[in-house]
Amino acid sequence: MDVARADVVDGLRQLGLDQTSEVIVHSSLSSFGYVDGGAEAVCSALTEVCGTVLMPAGTWDLTGIPAPPGMVRPDNAYWNAADWDEFDKKLSQATSFRTDLPVDRWLGRIPEDFRRISWPQRTSHPLFAYQAAGPAAERLLEAQRPDWPLGPIEALNGDVLLLGVTHTSNTTIHLAEQYLGRSLFYRYAKSADGLWVELPNVPGESHRFDDIEPVLRPATKEVQIGQARVRRIPKDAVLAATRQLILDDPAALLCTDDPECRCAAAFQQINGRR
Repeated sequence: MDVARADVVDGLRQLGLDQTSEVIVHSSLSSFGYVDGGAEAVCSALTEVCGTVLMPAGTWDLTGIPAPPGMVRPDNAYWNAADWDEFDKKLSQATSFRTDLPVDRWLGRIPEDFRRISWPQRTSHPLFAYQAAGPAAERLLEAQRPDWPLGPIEALNGDVLLLGVTHTSNTTIHLAEQYLGRSLFYRYAKSADGLWVELPNVPGESHRFDDIEPVLRPATKEVQIGQARVRRIPKDAVLAATRQLILDDPAALLCTDDPECRCAAAFQQINGRR
C-alpha cells in the first residue's frame, strides 16, 4: 500500500500530536512501504503536525577514531590504536567535524533529509550531534555539552516517537541508564584538522531494549501508517520504566552472557558502584 504525506499527517494527529508537541523521532523510512515523496514527505508531515521535532544527527562513521595507544578507561569496551603511527593514520583518515556533515547512514534516510530540507539547528558534538526544528529547538540543543551528549533528550518536554522502529532505537532509555550510573563510555573523535578529543558519557548497546515494551504498553499510543508501526510514548514514562527495571535488576535490558559485548562493561560500571 502506497503511503502519501497526508497519511502520515493523519496518523500523527491520531496519536494526539499537535503544534504544542515536542517529540524525539527515531525512524525507518523503509518500514512504511512505498512513500510518495520519500523521506522528505515524512519530514514535512512531522514539522506540519508537531511543534518541535528533535532527531539524532551523529557523524560517528566520519569523525570517529580509536582510543590513543595506552589510554584505557575502566569498563570502557573500546579498542586502542596499536601505536601512535596507527593512531595518526586513523586520525588523518577521519573527517573533521562540521555542522554540515551528513548524518550517519545507519540512522536512516529521514534524519538526513530532515537535515537537508527542514533547516534545523544542529549541535556541534563531534560524534553524537542532535538536530531540531521548531519553537523549542534552541532550548533543547543548548542542553547538550561535550560531556553530556544526551542533554537534548533531558530537556525535552514531550514524547518519544518511534516511526517503524523498535525500542532498540530509543535513546531515552540510555538517558535513564546514565542517571543510574551505567552505559557511560568514553569515545574519541576528530574535532578539527590534526586535533582529536575524548568524549565522555557516550551510551552503549541497545539490542535488549525491546524487553521494556511490556512495561511501557499502558503508556503507549499506537497507529499503523502504511506498513509501519508508529508509537508515541511519553519521555517521562520511558525514564520511569527504565529506572524501575534497573533498580529491580541491575542487569535489566542488557545481555550479560557475552563478555565481548559492551553490555558486560555497562553492567560492570553500575555493579562496581553498588
